[in-house]
Parts: sequence; C-alpha cells; structure tokens
Amino acid sequence: MSETTALGLSTRTGAVMIAFTVVFTALMAFTEDATRERIAASANDEKMKSIAEVLPPAAYDNALLDDFVLVGPTPALGLDDGGRIYRARKASQPAALVLEAIAPDGYSGKVNLIVAVRADGSLSGVRVTGHRETPGLGDYIDPKKDKNKAAPWIVQFTDLNPASTPLDQWKVRKDGGQIAYHTGATISARAVTNAVARAARFAADNQNRLFAAPSGKPL
Repeated sequence: MSETTALGLSTRTGAVMIAFTVVFTALMAFTEDATRERIAASANDEKMKSIAEVLPPAAYDNALLDDFVLVGPTPALGLDDGGRIYRARKASQPAALVLEAIAPDGYSGKVNLIVAVRADGSLSGVRVTGHRETPGLGDYIDPKKDKNKAAPWIVQFTDLNPASTPLDQWKVRKDGGQIAYHTGATISARAVTNAVARAARFAADNQNRLFAAPSGKPL
C-alpha cells in the first residue's frame, strides 16, 4: 500500500470516527433532554396531585407551580435546607398559600407535610407526604395508612380557623387542645399538630410579603 493510499484511508477512517462521535453525542444529548423533560413532567404531576388533596383546583386559577417563593432555612416550617411556598390566586387576588413543612419530632424521625392555608387564615387541608412512623400504630397520620377511610385522622385540620380557635389552642387533646389522637400513639399526632400550628402562624405572619414577593425569587 502506497503512502498516499494509506494517508487517504487514515483520513477517511478519522472522518468516519468524527462523524460517529458527533452523531452519538447528539443522540445522547437528545435522549437526556427528552428523559429530563419526562422526569420533570412526572414530578410536577405528582406534586399537583398532592396539592389537589389539600387545595381544590377550583380554589385558584393561576399556574400554581410557576407562582412560588423560595425560602431559606426556616425553623418555623422545620425546613433546615429551605423550600418552596406556592401562591394560589383567584382572579389575581390571594386565595391560599401552599407550604412545605416538616415536623422534626415524629416518633421515628421527621414527618414531611404539605399545608394549604387560605387567605383568611383557615386551613384548606393538610397531608403527610413522607414519614417513618410505626406501621399500624403511629402511621395513622397518613390517610393512606389510616384504617378509618371514612374520616381519616388528618381531616380534622380541614377548615380549622384561628378566628374561632386561637392558634395556641391547636394542640392534641392530651395537651389541652381539640385535636383527637389514637391512644398509645400520641407522639406522631402531637408532632404533626404542632407543625401545622407553626405553619399556620407563619402563613398569617408573612402572608402579605409572601404574596407580594417576585415569583421564583428568594423571600
């Protein structure tokens, strides 16, 4: 094989390898983008399902997941690393705040919550989104685990209003409040109840600046 022929073959081989690399890289980038979009869409769908459990879609008409405020470490909400607060609006007027919160003192550790507080301070709903409470004992705080499907424990918070029940009375009955609990499993209920009360107080104290803050920006 002559030197010219060898050089030509080497050049063609190099060109093929470069073309293959470009095509492969483009294909991988396309696949990654498509996968990322599907994952993000799935995460948003799950988040909207959770929000719908505490705030009916008819209660607002804005793009809720696009209307949020970032908060840094917030002890009142149990957020060591910060989180998001979503703002529901109806006809451009404040309708409700949807807060991520954590009860740090569950029986088996942290209990993650989502709390919806209407503009008048009343609760639209509360749900547990993550926990490690004892199966069959303290896990009744999660309506998916609660054996009472007709009236799950967590629905006691729905429509609870500081106008009729002062926030310092938002406690389990054992502590002098009005929230029922299961005998032998007080700690889980107390942790959630106290966290909900703190979230409601935070919403009341910060409602105006939360709704006024630029969307997507730190509070």
